[in-house]
Amino acid sequence: MGQSYSSSPQVILMGLDSAGKSTLLARLLTGQEMETSPTIGFNVGTLDLDKKTSLTVWDVGGQRSMRPNWRYYLDECKALVFVVDSSDRARMPEAQKALKKILSDEKLRGIPLMVLANKKDLPGSMTIREISNQLDLQAQTERMWEVQACSALKGLGLQQAFLSVHKMIKKS
Repeated sequence: MGQSYSSSPQVILMGLDSAGKSTLLARLLTGQEMETSPTIGFNVGTLDLDKKTSLTVWDVGGQRSMRPNWRYYLDECKALVFVVDSSDRARMPEAQKALKKILSDEKLRGIPLMVLANKKDLPGSMTIREISNQLDLQAQTERMWEVQACSALKGLGLQQAFLSVHKMIKKS
């Protein structure tokens, strides 16, 4: 990973394609709603939470063909933020499999996990409890984890979620 980002803790944003990772990162960094296209490779930016606190956030492409590359981003990872589309029940088993696979990587042993239930503004979106169950988060006994609802498009819950991520990093 680039040296220029080394000063603030590295946070990796992962999730299936269309979960809303790039929209979420763009919204966090610019405060604007932005049109995004599927990410090939990654996007990266530094998120300033306050004057003394920043996180470097890597948004890694989620298409199936790119998931094997996820492991190359884990070297300096201090927290994993896994984004799910809470309105897309049909893909939860796929999300659960992808999450389980990346969490089994040695480099993520004990690393805190934040699951962001994105698209909460859409009708029929799943509750936080449903998402925890679908992703089998109870099995994650060796790490801190949290689930928070958000809407990347509307900018709801994002700042709060990343402040929580920062707290988890400090505790871990």
